[in-house]
Amino acid sequence: MTPHRSTPAVSVIIPAYKAAVDVPEALDSVFAQTFTHFEIILVNDGSPDTLELEVAIARHRSHIRYIVQPNRGAGAARNAGIRAASGRYLAFLDADDLWAPDFLSRQTSYLEMHEQCALVYADAVISGESPLAGRRFTQNAPSEGPVDLRSVIEQRCNVLMSTVVARRQAVVAAGLFDEALRRGQDFDLWLRLALDGHEMAYQRDVLAFRRVRFSGLSGDTLSQLERAIDVLERFGERHPLPYDARTALRCRLVRLLSERELERAKLRLLEGNFAAARYHIEASQPKALRTRLALLGLRVTPQLVRRVYVALRHPMPPRPATVA
Repeated sequence: MTPHRSTPAVSVIIPAYKAAVDVPEALDSVFAQTFTHFEIILVNDGSPDTLELEVAIARHRSHIRYIVQPNRGAGAARNAGIRAASGRYLAFLDADDLWAPDFLSRQTSYLEMHEQCALVYADAVISGESPLAGRRFTQNAPSEGPVDLRSVIEQRCNVLMSTVVARRQAVVAAGLFDEALRRGQDFDLWLRLALDGHEMAYQRDVLAFRRVRFSGLSGDTLSQLERAIDVLERFGERHPLPYDARTALRCRLVRLLSERELERAKLRLLEGNFAAARYHIEASQPKALRTRLALLGLRVTPQLVRRVYVALRHPMPPRPATVA
């Protein structure tokens, strides 16, 4: 369905980098929306597959705004889209993700009914090259309780970028995405919005599909931990925080640093580097019973521990979730 030509209510912003294969489906999911008062701004972030990308979007080219910039990262690409946007709401969609047909209708209706809310997000089904395919995003990254500064710091509330619809005024006032961050720009923005006192909300229904591409669950987990650590450390250094938020940040960092050591231990275990695996386990704090047992096993029968871990790291595929 073709979006309205008048001033849109929503500006849909899609950054594209090596996205030629996936972006046509992402665009199709936007044009299939039951809510049509939107514009689409696709930002080519210096993609090396520009020729293929432009072929892939050719059938939609007359209905989207297409911006090309040198490669500066996803945050800079989204900011370019925000600066070009004319809608009062911003909807962010990664080029490899998809929306359910009622996504924009449901999210914009929520903001219309809750005038104090600056941002609303939802759940998604994971698909693609992931052991978690078929599961809901919040089964592994939950959102529980009010979405406030502490819950975002502690990652009790995890905001999925491709399910966010936000008021443009609030995002601009918060300073947009931090272009100095090459990863975790979204997490950093949610933290700053929460610090500024903006109300954020979560709709628990599945309204999107998150496509994941990676070679191994442990490697992806390590990347996620390092991204969260980098963002939280930087956020704590750059912003004066209330005492309870500062305490929550310190406690969260301690836990994340410990979890990072355990993930590093798993990688070394897979490599057969048992001395390094023991080192990383010993560096983690505090140690749960199974961690202490793993450490003991690495000292006594390391090959057996490795065989058991390899056998257990590929769980049976879960039953697929359904879109609400």
